[in-house]
Amino acid sequence: MKIFSQVKKSLVGLLAGTALFVGGAAALQTPTQASAATINDLKTNDVNLDVKAAIAIDAKTGQVLYAKNASAVRPTASMSKMMTIYLVLKAIDENKLSWNQKITPSEGAVKVSQNTNYSNVPLKTDHEYTVKSLYQAMVIYSANGAAMALGDQIGGTQTKFVDLMRAQAKKMGIKDAEFYTANGLDNGDVGQDRYPGAPNSATNKMSAADVAILSQRLLKDYPEVLDTTSVKEAKFDNGDTKTDMPNWNWMLKGLTKAYTALPVDGLKTGTSDAAGANFAATVHKDGHRLITVVMGARHDSDQDTSRFEQTQKLMSYVYNNYNYTPVKTGLNFKKNSELPVFHGKKQTVATQTAGTTNLWLEKGIEADAITGKVSGNKKLYKKSGLQAPIKKGQKVGTYRLMIKGQDNTFVDGSQGFEVPAVASQADKKANIFVIGWRAFKGLF
Repeated sequence: MKIFSQVKKSLVGLLAGTALFVGGAAALQTPTQASAATINDLKTNDVNLDVKAAIAIDAKTGQVLYAKNASAVRPTASMSKMMTIYLVLKAIDENKLSWNQKITPSEGAVKVSQNTNYSNVPLKTDHEYTVKSLYQAMVIYSANGAAMALGDQIGGTQTKFVDLMRAQAKKMGIKDAEFYTANGLDNGDVGQDRYPGAPNSATNKMSAADVAILSQRLLKDYPEVLDTTSVKEAKFDNGDTKTDMPNWNWMLKGLTKAYTALPVDGLKTGTSDAAGANFAATVHKDGHRLITVVMGARHDSDQDTSRFEQTQKLMSYVYNNYNYTPVKTGLNFKKNSELPVFHGKKQTVATQTAGTTNLWLEKGIEADAITGKVSGNKKLYKKSGLQAPIKKGQKVGTYRLMIKGQDNTFVDGSQGFEVPAVASQADKKANIFVIGWRAFKGLF
C-alpha cells in the first residue's frame, strides 16, 4: 500500500506539471461572439421600395430578410413611442405601475395635449386618468400628451424618463439611438419639458435596424402589446367629453389598407416633416411572425397611404421569395459536432442540437443547406476540454447555424443563429492510471 501511495503521488505530480504545459498550449473552443457587422443593404434591388430606409426580419430569430439603408440613423417621429410603451409595460410587470392607477397630468403634458397640430386626446390638470386609458390613447391614437403623462409617472420628470429611454436602448444593444422626448416630437415642441442642453430642433432618431430590434424586444418581452396595437378604434373619456381614437395603422383588418393575405396586428406609425411617413409593422401568418420597418415614405397629406403600400410590398416580397423552414432537434452536422473532454474516458464527446427553431431559406435552397458548428461552453471547460464526467443530454455548448449559398446576417449583427448543444452520449472520468499515462505522454 505504501508503494502504491508513492506511485500515485508521483503520477499526480507529473500530471500537474504536464497539465500546466499542455493546458496552456491547448486551444479553447468557446461560443462565437456576435460580430459588429453593420446591417445596411440586403436584396435591395430585388424589390423597388419608395422609402429612404427599410428592413424585414423574423420576429423570433432576428434573421434579416431584406435591408435598404438599414443602418442609416433617421428621425423616428412617433415610432419613438414604442420605447415609451416598452417602459410602461416593464413598469407594470415590475409592479411599479398598475392599470387602474390614477394619474394627474403635469402642466407641460396638458399643454402639449391641447395642441391640435399633433395627434392628441385633450387632457386637463384638474382631472385624473387611469394608466390604462393613457396607455390606450398613446398606443392606438399616438396621443403625445398621454405619452408625456406616463413618462412623468415612471421617471418623475420628462428628463429623467428620457434618460431611462436611452439606458433601455443601450441594454437592447441599440447604440446609435437619440432620444429627447417621450413622444417623438422635437425637443422644442414640448415646451418647458424640453431636454436640457439640447437644441429645440433635436429630434428622436434611430436606424431601421434599431427600430426592428426594439420591435422584436417589445413583442418578445411583452406580447400583450398586440392586444392594444390591434384595436381599430376606441374612445377616450375625458370626464365630460369623449374623444374618438381611430388607429393610425390602416393595415389592420377592416381598415383602408388591410390586405387579407397579410393579417397585420401592429405596431406603430410615425410622421413628421423631417421623418416623412414611418411604419414599424408586424404580421402573424402561417404560425410565424414577421417584422418590417419602412422609414421616409412619401407623405403628401394625412391621407397618404404610401407607407402601408410599401409595407405590403415588402411583406409580400418576403413571402414570395423565402420558405420558412424548420430546423429539427437532434442534428449533429458530422465533423463539426465533437468537443474535447478533459480527463474523460473517451477524450471527446459527440453533441447534437437541442430544441427546434426555424430559418427562412431562399426559394431554391433546400433544408440540407443548413449547417452548424459546435463550440463549447467555457464555464464547463477545465484546461483543454469539458470537465468529465459528462452526462448524456447535458448542455455543453452552442451550435451556430448557417445556410450555404445564402446571406446569414441577423439583426443583432451576428452571422448565423445559435441553438443549444447537448451531449449525445455520456463520457465517464478516466481512472488515475489512464490520466497519469496521458500526462506522461503529453496526451489529453
